[in-house]
Amino acid sequence: MMNEILAVVVTYNRKDMLVKCIDSLRKQTYSDFDILIVDNNSTDGTDETIKPYLSTTVKYHKLSENIGGAGGFNYGMRYSVENDYKYCWVMDDDTLPLENALSELVKADEVLDKNYGVLSSVVLWTDGKECKMNRQKLKKDFYEDVDLLKNGLIRFEQATFVSLFVPTKTIQKVGLPIKEFFIWGDDIEYTRRVAVRKQMNSYIVGKSQVIHAMDSNKGSSIATDNENRINRYNHAFRNENFLYRKEGLKGFIYYFSKCGINCIRVLRSEQSKKMNRLWIIFKNLFLGFFFNPRIETIERTKYDSK
Repeated sequence: MMNEILAVVVTYNRKDMLVKCIDSLRKQTYSDFDILIVDNNSTDGTDETIKPYLSTTVKYHKLSENIGGAGGFNYGMRYSVENDYKYCWVMDDDTLPLENALSELVKADEVLDKNYGVLSSVVLWTDGKECKMNRQKLKKDFYEDVDLLKNGLIRFEQATFVSLFVPTKTIQKVGLPIKEFFIWGDDIEYTRRVAVRKQMNSYIVGKSQVIHAMDSNKGSSIATDNENRINRYNHAFRNENFLYRKEGLKGFIYYFSKCGINCIRVLRSEQSKKMNRLWIIFKNLFLGFFFNPRIETIERTKYDSK
């Protein structure tokens, strides 16, 4: 009998970190799950490094090109539906789940009687404190579910792909992550699509914890980031234009205000290349209106989850 849960790990040129992630997954107290490693065409020998880990429950798919984190999660979540898993547990290759991370997600699934959109783990940095980049945004009316606080569950409206537990019936209902995002914002768009636009209640699971082993815990900002990373923000501001346009006037006002605040922060920052940073914001504020990727849908091939 096949396992119902597929853990999807998207990786690119971080073979040593990937091995740590796999080791953490293999230590889970809840062991009835498979692992799919989606490799964005790594060139660092990832394929050779993980050969000893491969088995009937640990699968490895190397893509023919780098389609970004968004494309990798799109591929993995599509695979989970097409291969009849009931749940897809997604994460980056620098995610290190604590031993009971999955068991607590499964318990939350039972407490909620499988009636939710997605579940998100608490994400810590390597020092055991909050990982700032992965802070979920709570629903303003979360207190309507106050009875669930005793189970460590609290409702949110956006989260990241660092330990997101997704029933495949949710994927069938709302579609796949937008692969054209490439990087940045694909997880925010997806979780807001579920929790805000489709109004499917989604929850932080306080007892499910993972470590996001990033180099630093500063979060991301075009105003303060290193100059050799600022081109990545072309994706960020373009993708967010699409994301918030989908939420109507309120969403657009939020996006426009965010662009303005970032411009002020750039001007006040001590970092170099201020004009380059401002140009990235203004350029993508404009070009984002012409960015209209299609949300892909996917159907199960054999049976539907309840």
